[in-house]
Amino acid sequence: MNETDVVHICSQALLLAAKLCGPLLAVALVVGIVISLVQVVFQVQDQTIAMVPKLAIGGLVLALTGSWMLRTIVDFTAELYERIPSLVG
Repeated sequence: MNETDVVHICSQALLLAAKLCGPLLAVALVVGIVISLVQVVFQVQDQTIAMVPKLAIGGLVLALTGSWMLRTIVDFTAELYERIPSLVG
């Protein structure tokens, strides 16, 4: 195993992490912006109001995309295990 293999595996892992975190982070961002706009319109200055909708929507997104995330991680891990003989030898 040389440096290019290590860099390639690390870049694949980072890309996979970004792909898996993307839906949850995007939804949390949109919900946060919407809640902030509502707080500005109604002049509510409580910061804890934004946490409940973010947690609820985040849980919903994880429930909807969890199987895809798990399948993607398992596929990546299986691919790494299959490549071990070629990387070591």
